[in-house]
Amino acid sequence: MGTLEKEINRRRTFAIISHPDAGKTTLTEKFLLYGGAINLAGSVKGKATARHAVSDWMEIEKERGISVTSSVLQFEYDGFCINILDTPGHQDFSEDTYRTLMAADSAVMVIDASKGVEAQTRKLFKVCVMRKIPIFTFINKMDRDANDTFELLDEIEKELGIATCPVNWPIGSGKRFKGVYDRDEKCVITFSDTEKGTKEGETKVISIDDEEALISAIGEEAMGTLNDEIELLDGASAEFDLDLVQSGDLTPVFFGSALTNFGVEFFLQHFLEMTTTPLPRKSDAGLIAPAENDFSAFVFKIQANMNKAHRDRIAFMRICSGKYEASMEVKHVQGGKVMRLSQPQQIMASERKILEEAYAGDIIGVFDPGIFSIGDTLCMPKETIKYEGIPTFAPEHFARVRQMDTMKRKQFVKGITQIAQEGAIQIFQEFNTGMEEIIVGVVGVLQFDVLKYRLENEYNVEIRLEPLPYEHIRWIENKEEVDLNKLVGTSDMKKIKDLKGNPLLLFINAWSVGMTLDRNEGLVLSEFGRD
Repeated sequence: MGTLEKEINRRRTFAIISHPDAGKTTLTEKFLLYGGAINLAGSVKGKATARHAVSDWMEIEKERGISVTSSVLQFEYDGFCINILDTPGHQDFSEDTYRTLMAADSAVMVIDASKGVEAQTRKLFKVCVMRKIPIFTFINKMDRDANDTFELLDEIEKELGIATCPVNWPIGSGKRFKGVYDRDEKCVITFSDTEKGTKEGETKVISIDDEEALISAIGEEAMGTLNDEIELLDGASAEFDLDLVQSGDLTPVFFGSALTNFGVEFFLQHFLEMTTTPLPRKSDAGLIAPAENDFSAFVFKIQANMNKAHRDRIAFMRICSGKYEASMEVKHVQGGKVMRLSQPQQIMASERKILEEAYAGDIIGVFDPGIFSIGDTLCMPKETIKYEGIPTFAPEHFARVRQMDTMKRKQFVKGITQIAQEGAIQIFQEFNTGMEEIIVGVVGVLQFDVLKYRLENEYNVEIRLEPLPYEHIRWIENKEEVDLNKLVGTSDMKKIKDLKGNPLLLFINAWSVGMTLDRNEGLVLSEFGRD
């Protein structure tokens, strides 16, 4: 096996998804701790003077103690080179989160044991299903009182429509949390609390057949419950099947506590064995295999002003095939230009390092002078391939934007257009007007605050946002065949267009979508937009 293939095969690129406060940032930090990338896990919450979590860097995030933007963290562990795409876990997250999943080969879903499956998790899960990527579940916070374990699994199966296979099984929760049973090795791993921020606490491994040692470690009652549950489990849960895991039809489930470090390394080790090397990608020239092709990549995220001292824009790209070497020439397919990528870097939270090389599976950030768009392909100069476009996801909250100082029209249009190009917000116009009337749509309402904050801080423009009652948006799939002026809608429908002139419909009520379809024969509406 050549060096190229070896390097690609040891890559693992995954996104961590969760609902707010499920402990995703803590879990990410513990991974970095095991990989030796950081020495002491920082805490996200706490006083203004406290250290902020490694993966949160934007000012607004530091003020609120949440992750607003997705960052990319790379570290080494046990011979693997791991790329974690960290996504915002706040309920007010943005479309950015969805798109990050387009750059990952698998997803780790973190669920709070006392809350189960929450709304955000459902949405993100839909994107994983659309991509058919493997999903691994880490049920966190077992050191607090948790819901019934069987009910948690049942909820994942019902809510998300995916079969579950527990790899380990918890013994109690909260103050009664004693450890987990490893189903594969048929042993109990007991747990005692650790000092905060250190690597691991005391764990002991006891065979399930060693009754005496088990009773002294977990007590007779817990042992009786465990035996009953194991019997139930062996009869009821799905068999582990790696093919089903890799096709996204079965999720392996792990239990633990990221805060106390229990079960984190166990999860990491099993996850790395079960997850895949970088996957081939669909392009207009067919599937592109990572190790058999020269360098190619696609842009999945654009982030402006990451560094206040430098008014910069970074385009994040996922390398899909081959190897990237510093100063090599590449073709920007959509722009039709051959170029050298400027300041290619890997970003470890707020620290950046300039890259000499990177391989399929890696994520790199390059300086963007304003030429890249989300979904663009880069490849070798002699080739022309295009990766399939990244869908535009439906915003759920809308507001009309009013500019406070009309003299700053130019900065306003520039600012709002640039922020829209990054994909955190979508901007629309009234159907028959120009840029005078701007409507902004977001996936999570926090993006309204981010928009306001950034326009004021980066473009010196003040705005007022007037919330609109619309909750549903649909793209018109067959716009060439539809005369919009003759469209028979409902009283709560509004016609708008995006910046490329594509017509869209806004509705207040979900049932109006069906009614409009009934009233206009041949009309085709879609929840996703594609370029």
